[in-house]
Amino acid sequence: MFKHFIWLEWKSFLRSASFGTNLAMKIIMGLVALYFLACFAILGTTVYFILDKEGFEPLQTVNKFMIYYFAVDLLIRYFLQKMPVMNIRPLLTLPIKKGTIVHFSLGKTALSFFNWTHALFFIPFTIVLLIKGYGYQAILWNIAMFALVYFNNFINILINNKDAVFYSVLAVFAGLGLTHYYNIFDITAYTQPFFQGMYDTNYLFLLPVLFLIAAYYFSFQFFKSNLNLDEGLAKKSEVAQTENYTWLEQFGTLGTFLKNDIRLLRRNKRSKTTLIMSVVFVFYGLLFFTSSIEAYDNPAMKVFAGIFVSGGFLFTFGQFIPSWDSAYYQLLMSQNIPYKEYIKSKWWLMVIGTVISTLLASFYLYFGIHTYLIVVVAAIFNIGVNSHLVMLGGAFVKTPIDLTTSKQAFGDKQAFNVKTMLIAIPKMALPMVLYAAGYYLFSPNIGLLFVALAGVIGFLFRDYVFSKIEKIYKSEKYATIAAYKQKN
Repeated sequence: MFKHFIWLEWKSFLRSASFGTNLAMKIIMGLVALYFLACFAILGTTVYFILDKEGFEPLQTVNKFMIYYFAVDLLIRYFLQKMPVMNIRPLLTLPIKKGTIVHFSLGKTALSFFNWTHALFFIPFTIVLLIKGYGYQAILWNIAMFALVYFNNFINILINNKDAVFYSVLAVFAGLGLTHYYNIFDITAYTQPFFQGMYDTNYLFLLPVLFLIAAYYFSFQFFKSNLNLDEGLAKKSEVAQTENYTWLEQFGTLGTFLKNDIRLLRRNKRSKTTLIMSVVFVFYGLLFFTSSIEAYDNPAMKVFAGIFVSGGFLFTFGQFIPSWDSAYYQLLMSQNIPYKEYIKSKWWLMVIGTVISTLLASFYLYFGIHTYLIVVVAAIFNIGVNSHLVMLGGAFVKTPIDLTTSKQAFGDKQAFNVKTMLIAIPKMALPMVLYAAGYYLFSPNIGLLFVALAGVIGFLFRDYVFSKIEKIYKSEKYATIAAYKQKN
C-alpha cells in the first residue's frame, strides 16, 4: 500500500500547477540549498578543531549550548515546516486501514528537509570525535541527538495548531536566553550534564529514544482518532462576530476593501501570525544598532535593519497580495469593482502597518537620534518605493493561503520565482546604496536625505505606479485564478 501512496504523491508533484512554471526557480533554490548544506557540513567537520584551538573542550562546549540548538530548531520548524499531509478524503471511502494512512503521513516527515539536514552537522562531528579517540560512546551520543531531532519533529506536529502552547514555550526559552545573556541565570549549567551524560554513560542515550517513541505514539493516536470526515476534517463552526467599521464607509469602495482586510487580520490564524511576526521584526534592529555583531556594524547594514524594522508588516503581508483573498478571488473578480481601488486598499493597509511599526520602534532613540532617523527614513522608503515593489511581486505569486493555519508566516517556497526574486533585489540594495553613497561622499545626514528623497518621489508618483501595477494584475488574473483552484 505504501508503494501506491508514493506513486500518488509523485503524480501530485508532477501535476502541480507550480511544477512547470517554477521549475527553473526550483533548480536555482536547490543549488542555493546545496551551498548552505555544504557550509553546514563544513561546520560539523571543523567545529571540533575551532573549539579545541580556542582552548575549549569540544564535546562539552557543544553540549552546553545544545538546549538552545533544539529550541531554535523547534522555532524554525513551527513557522517554516510544512506538514506533509495527504489528500485523504478520497481514501476514506476505500478499504484502506486508517493506521496505514497515518503511518505513511507521519513517515513522510522522516524525509523532511528539517530532519536530514541535521545529519550534515552531527555525522561529521561524530566522525571527528571517533578519530580523536572519544570511543564508541560518541556513536551513542549521536543516536541520542538524532532521537531528539525527530522528537522535535513530532512535537511540532502535535502543537501544530496550538499557538498558545507554542508561544508559552517560546516565551520561556526567550526568557532563559535573556537571563543567560545578562548573567542572571544560566540554564546550561543544568542542561549540559544531561547532554553530556549521553556520552559519559552507556544507558542515558536511551532516554531520548523513549521520548521519540512516545511522541510518535501520541502523534499517531491523535491523527488516527481524528481521521474522519465528521470530526477531524470538518471545519469548526464558531459564533460569528460582526465588526461594522462604519467610520470607513466615508472612503467609498476603498473603505469597503479596508474593512474586509481588517476583519481578515483579526479573525484568521495565519493573518494573526503575520501581525505577531511584524512586531518581532521591530526588534530585529537590536542585532545591528547595538554593535554586538561586528559584521553588521557598518552604515549600509544599519539601513538594511531599518528597512526590516519599519517594514515587517509590509513584507509579511504584502508578499501575498492577492493570495490573502484566494478563497474567494474568483467571486471577487466576477464583480464590477475598480481593480485600482482594490490595490490601493492593500497599499494603505501596508502604509498604516509601516507607520505603526515605526512608532513602536521609537525605543531606538535610546541609541541616539541618528539611529532612529535611520528607521524613519527607511519607513519613508518602504512607503514610497518598497510598497509598490511588494505589490508588483505579489502579481506573480500563485500560492493560495490557508487562513486556518499559522504555518509559513515567512512565505511559501511556491511564492518564489525568477520575477519575484528580481523584484526583491532593489528592496534591500537600493536604500543601502543610496545611504552609503551619501554617507561616504558627503555626510551621514546626506545619506539619510538620499533615502528619504527616493521614498518621497515614489510616493508622489504613486497614482502612475498604481495604474501600471493594475495592468499587470489584470494580465495575470486568469493564471492566478487557475492556480487558486488547485487544492494540492
